[in-house]
Parts: sequence; C-alpha cells; structure tokens
Amino acid sequence: MTPSLQRRSFLKSITVSSGALFFPYVRSQAAKKLQFGGIGVGGKGASDIANTAAGAEIVALCDVDRQRLEKSKTLYPNARIFEDFREMFAAMGDKLDGVTISTPDHSHFPAAMEAIRRGKHICVQKPLVNRVWEANQLHQAAKAKGVITNMGNQGHLIEGIRLLKEYLTMGIIGRVKEIHVWTNRPIWPQGQKAKDALVPEAIPANLNWQAWLAQCPEVPYTPKLHPFAWRGHREYGSGAIGDMGCHTMDGPFFSCDLGDPYRIEAEVDDATDITFPSAAAISMFHKTKAFGEVKVVWYDGKRKPQRPAELDADVDWDKMTSGALYIGEEGKLLTTGDHANNPRLLPFSKHEDWLKKANHKPSLERAKAKDPQIELVQAILSGGICGSNFDYSVPLTRHGALGNIGVLVPRTTLEWDTKAQQFTNSAEANKLLKRAAIRAGWEAFA
Repeated sequence: MTPSLQRRSFLKSITVSSGALFFPYVRSQAAKKLQFGGIGVGGKGASDIANTAAGAEIVALCDVDRQRLEKSKTLYPNARIFEDFREMFAAMGDKLDGVTISTPDHSHFPAAMEAIRRGKHICVQKPLVNRVWEANQLHQAAKAKGVITNMGNQGHLIEGIRLLKEYLTMGIIGRVKEIHVWTNRPIWPQGQKAKDALVPEAIPANLNWQAWLAQCPEVPYTPKLHPFAWRGHREYGSGAIGDMGCHTMDGPFFSCDLGDPYRIEAEVDDATDITFPSAAAISMFHKTKAFGEVKVVWYDGKRKPQRPAELDADVDWDKMTSGALYIGEEGKLLTTGDHANNPRLLPFSKHEDWLKKANHKPSLERAKAKDPQIELVQAILSGGICGSNFDYSVPLTRHGALGNIGVLVPRTTLEWDTKAQQFTNSAEANKLLKRAAIRAGWEAFA
C-alpha cells in the first residue's frame, strides 16, 4: 500500500472510531505545508500556482518560456526553476507532494502521467487531455497509484451546478429530452486561415521549443502556435468543445449523468486536415438512468440554438454568448454563461412560483473551496476527494474528445461502444482515439 493510501485508510478509520481525533490530526498536518510544483507558470498557470500557494509551499516552477519562469521566480524566490518537467521530477521528485499542470493541451498527458507514476497528487487544467486513449490511461494510472486528482474546471465548485441538478431531479421540466449548449469560442484562429498562417520563423531566444513540443512530432517553430493559437490546431489543442466543454458541458454532464454518447453526428464549416473548423454543431445521443434518451447539441463558432419562444421578451438573446437550454416534457430551463449560472425556468416569471410550490431544499453537498487547486490541497490534508476528480473529469473530458472526433469525421453517423471504447462503424474515427505518432525520446508516453 502506498503512503498516500495508508494515510487515507488511517484517516477513515479514526473518523469512524472517534470524530474528536480527526480534526486535531488535520490541524497538525496543516502546520507543515505541502510542497508543490507548478508546470506551466504563464497565463492560467500563474493563477493556478497562486491558488495553490494559498495552502502549500511552491518549491518548483517549470515552463518552456524563460521569461515567464524568471517573472514567476520573483513571486516564489525559494522555488527551483526548470524548462522541462522531466528534469523537474528527476531533481525534485522526492520533495514534491503534488503539482499543478497548466500547459497547452497536448502536453497535459505526459506531465500528468509522469506525476502519477511518481505518486504525486495533481490538479490538471481543463481539458485533461485531447485524446480519448490518453484520458483512459490517466484514469487507470491514477486509480492504481491512489493519488488524489482534480481538474481545473472551477465552475464545478459553484452553487449553480448544484441547484441545476437539484431542480432537474425534482422534475422542474419533467423528463429531460434535449440540451442545447453554445459558446462564443473559438476566439483564436481556426479553419483555413489558421492553417495558412503556419509560417516557420526563427525560435525566440527565450523559448525551449523542444520542451514545448513534448511528445509530438518535430515541426518548425511558428508564432501561430505559441503562446495561444495552439488551441485551434488538432495536434496541440482541443478546439472549442475541448476548451469550453469542460465548463459549459459540465452542467448537462453532472445534472443528467450523461456518460459517453452512443452516437455522434457533426456539421462543420471550413475544416482542414490540420486545424479544427471555424464553426461546428455536434449532436450527441445518450442513454441516461434518470431521464432515458437525452440528445445534446453543442454549438460553436457563430452557431447557436434558436431563441426559445418561452424566453421573456425583454431578454436580449443575442447578448447571451454562452449558455445551456434544457428542454423537458413539461417545460424549458436556461442557464447562462460558461458555467451553470442561475438556472431558471422559462419564462422567468414562472421560476419563483415553482420554487414556492416545490419547496426546494438543498440536497447536495456544497463545495468547501472556490478554486480547484486549493480544493486539491484541502483533500490531501483531509484524506478526501475533489469534486472534479478523475472519476468524474475523465468521462467529462472524454465526452468532448469524442465530440471532436465527430468534428473530424463530419457528416457521418458514428456509433460508439462505451464498454469497448471503440467506434463500431468507422476505422477512420478509431484512428483518432490515440495520437498518431510519438517522437524519439518520449516513448514512455506512447
């Protein structure tokens, strides 16, 4: 049994035998701060590390950009700095309790797998990975090692997602039949224009391009990949549904317990062999325990569902740039924004009346942290689990990755076998479950 599992087992035993012993134990552990490393220190990585630093000591920083590293070093002067996470683990592996991973999507998998193999607790930014095979491999490895895991989809901690699940379970719209989810992404280049912009340039002096590529095949440096536009490229990013699905799809996934779709169909605009399309509509069909058959439609680019007739006349539908519309046998419900914010029955005037009649009372446990990184720290200290742990976030990430395969094999009805984790009717789609090639030196992550 690993030290982590022994500790969790001990915590559980004393909780059962004597609740009075449990809390002093946690306080004594909190007196000695956990030691964390941050992989990816710029952009979202900067805030992820700052969140972690509220409850842990930052002792290692890793980034492929030396300018970002030096800036981060001024905030955490006691931390050692590295450009390659493999070097960080080789030098600091015995000193780290956990790591945050906030890099481009393609390098999440090798960084997270290396951390798990070394028994480190992890919080990985969304999406966990951009390949179905990688998601499943991380899940299996984390369970085998017994590490505590979390994903950086902060909306899973808010009140709205819990209210949504409670309302739907109480039957606010009856049996859920369809869910329409939309986003304002992509806000980065996709489609043919993005492909045409991939012009090689000299590698900047501050950038370790080989470390940025990680396990992906060798290609020349281009500023149209690093530091942000990689999101629209099939090898490195996850497109709109990968980037925002772990936020905007979190409500439908959690409230209806969607699981994998059994069928996927997609329409796309301006697709290429290298980039994700400029716009897409992805229909995914699910068999759920609570509601039976549920169809989910994802829209990105400038695509969006039609304005519901029940929506109050004074609401500007065009200004709702992201959200989710739930259609049931007895009504419609709307959440707004990238997370499951403010779930309300349509028209809004009916919502308060329903609340009074239904006598809604909270039935789900509320989150005790506002950030996924501090939630991880708390879980390590208490022997608990995180809300977006891999048991939940791997299927959620896989859901978006499967949607992307529909995008890459458009105008085709794809049939998915959840148990086998294979498509039953498309060899082309099955080839997209796993990365096509791993370059020399990174075979440990193949």
